[in-house]
Amino acid sequence: MTHKTPPEHYKGKSAAAHLKDARRRGAIATSEVHGAELPGHISAGADSAKEVAVIYLIIWAIGTPLGLQNSLLLTLFISFGLAIFLWKMGRSALLGWGRLERLHNLIEEERWEIEHHRQQEKEELKEMYAAKGFTGKLLDDVVDVLIADDNRLLRVMLEEELGLSLEVYEHPLKQALGAALGAFVAAGLACLFAYFWPLLGIPLTTIFIVAVASNTTAKLEKRGQISSIVWNLSLSLLSGATAYFLTELISP
Repeated sequence: MTHKTPPEHYKGKSAAAHLKDARRRGAIATSEVHGAELPGHISAGADSAKEVAVIYLIIWAIGTPLGLQNSLLLTLFISFGLAIFLWKMGRSALLGWGRLERLHNLIEEERWEIEHHRQQEKEELKEMYAAKGFTGKLLDDVVDVLIADDNRLLRVMLEEELGLSLEVYEHPLKQALGAALGAFVAAGLACLFAYFWPLLGIPLTTIFIVAVASNTTAKLEKRGQISSIVWNLSLSLLSGATAYFLTELISP
């Protein structure tokens, strides 16, 4: 029995026009902040800043009970800041290039399957859209529209079959810049505070950076800002306290 879709659903449009309209609405929905993943450069910058700040806290927590002089600690902080800046920038770029390379390989594999196993791809399309509720002539029309254009078919198979969202992949250099900026801000503030306030400069810097970074990411992702700040600060301070008291315990 052929399934007939109610006219009010398609509003007199063909299957191709309806599918285009549905994808346009989906694109609008995912473009909203609350419906999209946090941009890679912002995520990389926030994570980098928090990580560097916590490492500074751990270094301070180990060096203080060992009785290291403030000048020695400051030298250590500056050297570490430059090293971690280069590491975070390079690592973020390499991870980004790796993700793009894997994406490129998946695209080429799917392109090859479309060129050499078109009938199988057509059967996969039928299964996917039948699972969405398309049946009968409507299902055949949708599949025929998609299978008629290689580029459109490739995009549909990547997004529907493999679950890839091609729009969310940023350029690796942009992610690297975000990570570098986060590390630079955290290291710069840590060294500055350590110079002017040797006793509590590092702990205060860590609290400030972790709180700001956690609040920023939580706000953009529409998550609980207070809970995000509390959890991140708790983990940061727990790590620093563990390093401090273990050093006190085992140091001669």
